[in-house]
This record gives sequence, C-alpha cells and structure tokens, in this order.
Amino acid sequence: MLGVTWTDPAAKITGAVEVRTKSASSGNWTSWVPLETDLDGRAETGRSGVRGSTEPRWVGPSNGVEVRINAGGKVSTKLPAGLRLDTVDPGRGSSLAADPAAFAADLPAEDPSATPTTEPTDPVPSDPATPGDGTEPPVEPTPSDPASPTPSEPATQEPTGPASPSPSASSSSSPAAPLPPAPPSTVPKPPITSRAGWGADESISPEAPEYTDTVKAVFVHHTAGTNTYSCADSAAVVRSVYAYHVKSNGWKDIGYNFLVDKCGTIFEGRKGGVDRPVFGAHTYGFNRDSAGVAVIGSYTDAAAPSAVTTAVARIAAWKLGQYKGDPAGSTVLTAGATGSNLAGTKFTAGTQYSFKQISGHRDGFATECPGTKLYGQLPTIRSLAAGPVTGLAVKSVTGAGLSGTTYYTKSAVTVGWSATTPSAFISKYELLVDGKSVATTAGTATSAPATLALGSHQVQVRATHQSGKVTTSSAATVVAEQTAPSFSTKPNLALRTGTVNTTAVPLTLKWKATDAASLKEVRLTAPVAKTYGPTTTSASHTAKSGAATTWSMKAYDQAGNTATSSVAGTPVIVQESSATRSGTWTTRSSSSYLGGKSYSSSSKGAALSWTFTGRSVALVASRATTSGQMYVYVDGVKVSTVDLKSSTTKYRDALWTKSWSSSAKHTVKIVVVATSGRPTVTTDGIVYLK
Repeated sequence: MLGVTWTDPAAKITGAVEVRTKSASSGNWTSWVPLETDLDGRAETGRSGVRGSTEPRWVGPSNGVEVRINAGGKVSTKLPAGLRLDTVDPGRGSSLAADPAAFAADLPAEDPSATPTTEPTDPVPSDPATPGDGTEPPVEPTPSDPASPTPSEPATQEPTGPASPSPSASSSSSPAAPLPPAPPSTVPKPPITSRAGWGADESISPEAPEYTDTVKAVFVHHTAGTNTYSCADSAAVVRSVYAYHVKSNGWKDIGYNFLVDKCGTIFEGRKGGVDRPVFGAHTYGFNRDSAGVAVIGSYTDAAAPSAVTTAVARIAAWKLGQYKGDPAGSTVLTAGATGSNLAGTKFTAGTQYSFKQISGHRDGFATECPGTKLYGQLPTIRSLAAGPVTGLAVKSVTGAGLSGTTYYTKSAVTVGWSATTPSAFISKYELLVDGKSVATTAGTATSAPATLALGSHQVQVRATHQSGKVTTSSAATVVAEQTAPSFSTKPNLALRTGTVNTTAVPLTLKWKATDAASLKEVRLTAPVAKTYGPTTTSASHTAKSGAATTWSMKAYDQAGNTATSSVAGTPVIVQESSATRSGTWTTRSSSSYLGGKSYSSSSKGAALSWTFTGRSVALVASRATTSGQMYVYVDGVKVSTVDLKSSTTKYRDALWTKSWSSSAKHTVKIVVVATSGRPTVTTDGIVYLK
C-alpha cells in the first residue's frame, strides 16, 4: 500500500496526485492512477505529528513506484511542505512497516510561511492531551485578539480520561476508567473479524480508546483504492490502512470504526470494542456520536456488489439499533468544526445539523467519498437496514398443478417463495392459509409444507424483518379437491387413411376426458407412451396386423387425481384374392403390393366384395395418374364414388374408410366405373378392425 503525505493537515495539493507501480512478478509498470486527496488529517488535529495525506492505495506486490502531481496536464510547482511518499508492507499480522521515503522531485515545496489554504483550521483544544478531532464545541476568541483561542468553552463532550477496551476487542492494555455501557441492539450482530483476526499490531497504537455517548449516525466511506484486490488479501489491506493512518498520518489508530471488503466481510476498525461507541476519526467535524464504515475499494464509477451493500446495512443497523436509531430516519449532529460538504452546505462549529442516520462521507465533508455509485446506493442500504422485506412473493406450490392463476392439489403442498431482501435481514417467515399461520421457518428458508382441507384457500407468506417490520405477500389461490376426472367418451379405435403395412396399419384413437375442477392431461400408457393436453381428443397411431392390442389411457387433473380407461382392437388385412369376384380381373405381381399381388380391372361393372365382422373397414388400392373410379357399396347400399387418380404413384393406400359404433357383420363391395380415358382400378384388398 502507498500514499502521499505532507506536513500541514489543513494544506491541499494543487493538482492530481498520480502513481504507477512496477509489478514484482512481471516487471511491468501499471498505468497512471489517481490518489484521492479528500482524506482530512484534521480529524485528529491536536496530536503531535498528524499529517495531511492522500487516500492510501493498495497496489499489491510491487518493487518500483513513481509519483507525479499533475495540474491541468502540467507538473505542479506549488506543493505543500514536507511532501513525501509513504509505502506500507502489510506484513503477516505480527509487524507492520511504513517506509516514509522522501518524494524525490526537483520542484520547490510551497513556502510554509505563505498563506495557508482557505480550509479552516481545527480549533486548538484547551487541553493538549485531549485530541481535538474536529468535534469539540468552538472556542471563542478573546476581544483583544480575534485569532487567539481561549479555553472559555471546555470540551465537555470529550472523555475526561482514557478507558479500557471491551474484553471482546483487541485494544491497548493501558489502565483505564470503566467502559461505557454496551447496550443490546434491536437487531442481530453480524459476523465481525476482530483486530486480532486481521492481525493488528497493537504496539503501534498503544493509546487507550476514547468513547462518545451514543451512535446517532453512520457515515459510509470508500478507501478509494483498487477494486481488483483478492478477498484473501483483505486482512493485509486492512493492516496496511491501519499502518498508513498511524505511521504515515500520525493518527492514534485506524480512523474507521469498521471496514468492509468487496466480498462482504466486516472488519473491526478502531479499537475499543465493536459494541461500544468508539470515538473514530473518519468525518471531519462529525466524528462525535457517529460511526464510520469504510468499503475497501473505489466506488466512483463502479457500483458496490450486493455483498457490500448487505454488509454495510447489517453493521449500520446493528450499531444504530444499540441506541434505538432508525436506519431510514434522520438525526441531529452538532458540528465540532467549521467546514462544508460536497453539496456546498456550510457548517458552523457548535451548530446542530440534520443528517440521515446512514449518510455518506460527502454529506458531512467536501469530498467525493464514498464515490458517486456507492453514494447512490445509500437508499438501498437504508432500506435493507430499516426494512421491511421487499419483493416477497409466492413462487411455487409443489404438489399442486397450476391452471391459469389457480393451483389445484389433493391436500399436501409445499409452498415456495422468494424475496429481494437478503436473508440476513429476515428474522422469520410464516406460511399463512386463509390468514392463519400454519408454519414458521427461519429467515434463510425458501419453502414450507402445509396440509389443506378440501375447498378453496388463500395462501400467503409473511416475512418479519429484523427490525420487526412485517411484509405479507400477495395471495395464491389453492384449491384442494379429490374428485377424479372421467372419460365422458371412452377410448375407441377406427381405421384411417394412409399407407398400410402388415406391421403398421393406420389407426385413429379417440377419447374425451373431463374434470370437475381442471383437467391437466391425458396420457397413453400402452402400447406406447404419449401425453396429450386437456383439449386433445384424438391421435393418429399404427398397429400390427393380426395382433390384438390394448390401448390404455390415464387422465390427470391439476390436483393429481386420476382416472383410467382402455380399448382393445385387432386390425386384419384381407387380400383381394379372398374377395367374391364378378367381371374381368387381372392378377398383378409386385413387391409393392400387400402379399406381392393385386387385382386390376378396366371392365365396367367388374366387382369385388368382402364380408367380415368388425367395427371399422378401409379399402386398400394402388393409385396413379391413370387410375379410374369405383363405386363403394356397404351392405348392398351405394355409399360413395371413390376416385383413385393420384398425381404421384401410391401403393397400399387406404383411401376410403367407414366405422361403426360396435362390431357387426358387414359386406363391402366395389364396382369398376370404367372412367373415360382412365378406366383401370387396381385393388389390394381391405383392412377391418375387430
């Protein structure tokens, strides 16, 4: 990690501070990147050696660095005194080394005797042992010397002596007065990596922590470094920020109360106990009665991932919950120093100002921090922290079928839901049936079972946010019914037109299924498996000639109730040689004919007849462009004139069919019409279904 520091914490650099580093692994130099200069060292004015500084930047393993200060494309010639480059080795948790290397530039530093920047200086505290931090009430100048401060207004809000840290925190071992209370929070405490957990070297900040009376606001920051760090390096980044604040900037400890990495891990910042109102150094003029949470990375152009917004909302809600705060509400803070914020609001020391209880650094100081994108996500963070649960909806009802907007079940269901609010903020879910709770689950659950009585029900999910606020989803209608569907038309078979083979005789299977509530589908389970929609009532199939076949069907309603029905049939091929003949017929041979032979005639009145017992029949013929016509008689009655002409040659073509409601004895007769120009009729017999 590296940064640039200078002597006067109130001084400002004219121009952009930019750095580039050389990778220790590849030897390549990075492009020039900026170091933000919004970090205000005056947050700890009054301490010996406090310096002005840029934000630190994590650069990873590097063995070369160059720094430049660029003002409008030109190297700046007006620099604050004592300018230097500080590099930090994060170590491995046992030691931290900060190297205040001199910034080698042959440019004159700004004359320290010259008029300082127009930024107001921090009031000088009456007791040099008490840090100023930009939060004390203003001191009034004497009439004789307006510039001379007087101790007429002691820092009554400051702690009067050092205090020992919470036993749960890593902190100084200095003897101290009793700790302030650690009130319980109204919301659960999120997981927090302790100072020992991230490897804080407590020897570099031996001073005891200080405390305020309460936490009324949480200020959100970003560290303004790179976002490409590995979360495995987050502890090293925190150690580096710690060393930079203490060794480079001259602060008593890391400035932030908490830090959050891009994976959502929360780290304890300034010592004193995460459950105590520790006095931090993060927002000049408003450190008193507030806590600072810094997100590791830069969020000016990149939005923070959901893991970040979730973690920031959790830690903010927990800290505010210790003091009955409302993460979506506002509070009043007293300015400890004169200054302004990014929006141009002027603050006067000792005057009260209204802030959102979750605010951005820029709300209290003239800085871009926490970055434009993260600042724009603060409403989301407030909503997550304050509740209620959002986006709650029933997403599924397992064990039930959906028709339109209504679910149907026999009785037992599992209701699934989702919410846009992360589960970390949800205390519990309840499954409601007709407004009554029938199951309670943890906030991490996404489903729950229920057993429904017969009838129509309204099913909802109720979510309780950790704040206690309750959200109820829209209702899903679930009907419990156990009435089976029925086949109002039993399955039946009929021969159909098409090409006939001994292994594949064309058939039509017909049926009609109904349900009192909602039919879902009809399945054919034998001799093949097929599934049909609720409005389908017929399907084309084939069957093997001479084989008795049972066609089994099962109807399902949306609730899962079922009904079965079946029909059996045997298609039988009767060749032309079995017919009773009259007139002249010629036998033709070809492998394309059924049985290898067929009858053909051009004689007007030549006839063939077949007698059978069955419920459906089809005439089979060969067809071509020269084929003629024939009359069809059934049981002695002429029923049709069939034209065999076809633009393409066809063999074994069932081109005429007739069916009856039941099996009976019938006679089918064909008579040659002897059509002019195309008199020939070639028949291949019949197929009937018994």
